[in-house]
Amino acid sequence: MGKKADLTSGNILKTLTKLALPIMGTSFIQMAYNLTDMLWIGQTGSDAVAAIGTAGFFLWFAQSLIALCRIGAEVFVAQSIGEKDEESARKYAVNSVQLNIFHSVIYGIFLFVCRHQLIAFFKLGEEQVINMAVTYLSYTVIGIIPTFINPVFTGIFNGSGISKVPFMINAVGLVTNIILDPILIFGVGPFPKLGVVGAALATIFAQFLVTMLFLVVMKKHEEIYFRVNVFQKPNFQNIKAIIRLGFPVAIQSGIFSIIGMVLGRIIAAYGPAAIAVQKVGSQIESISWMTAGGFSTALSAFVGQNYGAQKYDRVIKGYKAGLLAVSIIGLFATILLVFFAEPIFSIFIPEKEAVDLGIVYLQILGLSQWFMTLEISTQGAFNGLGKTSIPSVVGIVFNALRIPAAYFLSTYTALKLNGIWWSISISSVFKGTVLVILFYHLVVRKYNKYRTL
Repeated sequence: MGKKADLTSGNILKTLTKLALPIMGTSFIQMAYNLTDMLWIGQTGSDAVAAIGTAGFFLWFAQSLIALCRIGAEVFVAQSIGEKDEESARKYAVNSVQLNIFHSVIYGIFLFVCRHQLIAFFKLGEEQVINMAVTYLSYTVIGIIPTFINPVFTGIFNGSGISKVPFMINAVGLVTNIILDPILIFGVGPFPKLGVVGAALATIFAQFLVTMLFLVVMKKHEEIYFRVNVFQKPNFQNIKAIIRLGFPVAIQSGIFSIIGMVLGRIIAAYGPAAIAVQKVGSQIESISWMTAGGFSTALSAFVGQNYGAQKYDRVIKGYKAGLLAVSIIGLFATILLVFFAEPIFSIFIPEKEAVDLGIVYLQILGLSQWFMTLEISTQGAFNGLGKTSIPSVVGIVFNALRIPAAYFLSTYTALKLNGIWWSISISSVFKGTVLVILFYHLVVRKYNKYRTL
C-alpha cells in the first residue's frame, strides 16, 4: 500500500516517469477491457461488433459526466497536498465521489428508459444488429455506478501521487474480464452461450470487483483524504468548485462523444462492416492516446502539486519532460499503425472486407498520432494549473469541424468512407499544434522568470 508521493522535489524526469508508468499501465488496462471484448466478440462476426460499438457511444458519452468529478478530485487533491492541507484534500475527494454517484444514477435511468430511441438514432437498418445493441446497452446499466466511480477513485490516488495502487486494482479487474469474456460469450462448461450479453456481464462483474477493492484499500489507508464517507453532508461550495473546474473538460468530452455519434451515423450508411472497422480501429489506435493519457494524468498531478507549492520552475521543466516522453510514444504509434496495419487489424475481425477497410483506417489515423499525443499531454498540464477551459475550447472547435469535413469529403470527393477518417486525422494535427503553441505563450513565457536554472 503506497504512501503519498511528494512531487515537489527530486529529479523531475525520474519523478514524472515513476508516477506516469503505473498510470499508463492503468490506461492500458482500460483500453484492454474494450480490446478484450472486441477480440472475443469479433470472432462471432462484424454484426456483433457493430452492435457493441453503437451502444458503446453512450458509455463514451458517460465519460464527460465522469470527467466532471474525476478532474476535480485529481486536481484539487493534488493542489491541496501541495499546499499541505490534507483536510481540504479529503473534503474534495468526498464531494467528488458524492457528485459522481448522483450522476451515475441519473444517467443510468436515462439510458434504460430511452435505450430503444437512442439506438434508433443511428439508423442501423438491420434488425439483428439493432436488437443486440439495445440488449447490450440495457445490461450495461446494471454496472453504471462502478463504471462511474472507479475513475474517480483512480483520480484521488493519482492526485496524491500514488499511481501504483489503482494500476494494481484495475489489473485485477482486467484479468477477471479476460477470464470471463470467452466463458460467457461462447459458453464454457455449465455456462450458456450469451454473445453480447456475456461481454456486458463480464465487464460488469469486473468493474464491481474493482470498486470493492478500492473501498477495501482506501479504508486501510492512513492518509485522511482516503476517508471517503459518501453519507456525510455535502459541501456545496466544494461541489461548485469541482463543477467549475471540471465543466470545460466535461463539455469537451460530451461534445466529442456527440460528434462521434454523428460521425457514427454517417459511417452507418456504409454498412455494419464500416461501423465495426471504426470501433475496432479506434480501440487499436487508443494504444497511443491511452499511453499519452497516462502522461497527461501524471502531468496534471505533478503540475498541480508544484503549482500549489508555487514551484513554477518545476512546472515548466515537468511539462517539457512529459512532452519529450509522449513524442517518442507518438512516433512509435505512427510506425506501428502505418506499417503493420494488416497483421494488427486482422487479429480482431477475420472478415476480408473489414480487414481491407481497417488497414486504410489505421494508416490514415496513424499519420496524426504524434500530434494527438502532444494535445493530450498538454491538456494534462493545463488541467494541473486549473486552466481547464483552454484545452477544452481548442478540442471543441476542431472536433466540431470534423462533422462538415467528414460530410464534404465522404459525399463530394472520391474518398468516400476514407474521407471520414481523413477528417479525424487532420483535426488531430491542428489540435496538437495549436494547444502546444498556446501553452508556450500563456504559461511557459509567463513562468520562465521563476526558473532557477
